[in-house]
Amino acid sequence: MDITEVRIKLMEDPHDRLQAFCSITFDGCFVVRDLKIIQGTKGPFVAMPSRKLTDRCPCCNNKNHVRSQHCNQCGAKLNENRALCGENGRAKLYADIAHPINSSCRELIQDSVLDAYGEELVRSKEPGYNCRYDDYGEENYATLDEVPGTNQTPETTEVPVETIEAPAAEIPVAEAPIIARTESGEAHRIEPAAEGPGGPHHRPQPAPRDQASNLRDTAGTTDGFGEGLG
Repeated sequence: MDITEVRIKLMEDPHDRLQAFCSITFDGCFVVRDLKIIQGTKGPFVAMPSRKLTDRCPCCNNKNHVRSQHCNQCGAKLNENRALCGENGRAKLYADIAHPINSSCRELIQDSVLDAYGEELVRSKEPGYNCRYDDYGEENYATLDEVPGTNQTPETTEVPVETIEAPAAEIPVAEAPIIARTESGEAHRIEPAAEGPGGPHHRPQPAPRDQASNLRDTAGTTDGFGEGLG
């Protein structure tokens, strides 16, 4: 078995313990991703891809990380020191997903990865440096379906065009004449207010004589005025 390719992704902070991620290809046909290069007390070393260890809550049977102080499902108080300890006395919080099972394979992987890591550090200082590690779009920015606070998408945002509507034509409404009587009993017709200066203050116009007499004949003598006169 040969390691045919190693790809390195350097971290932005060189002082962080996590120096880089890497992927390795075996015999040009099998790839293992997410190996980590970590700066230890004796120098950098390679950590295998791993997952967090979990256990189940005794109350609701829900899975939680072994360092969780409370259950994520029912909120029960958990013992935070319940993780198993390894031979060195340290709590085992992670389990390797893929790892070598003998020392010769481990040395082969670590030597190949650390050599590629040193070469990547040199390449990173060259102008136009481009990382070859494939993130499968994980480092890209997501696109928004809608702009927050609006109902428009970024691709279809349009500037609203103001439209000025012509005022609706006023349709004159025929008004019935208003008939009023003066104190002397004479009928007067009040014309509707006309447009223009002084329109609403028109003086009442007296009704024609024949119309006034007709009004007296048809309106009746409800007020008693003029009774007994012949």
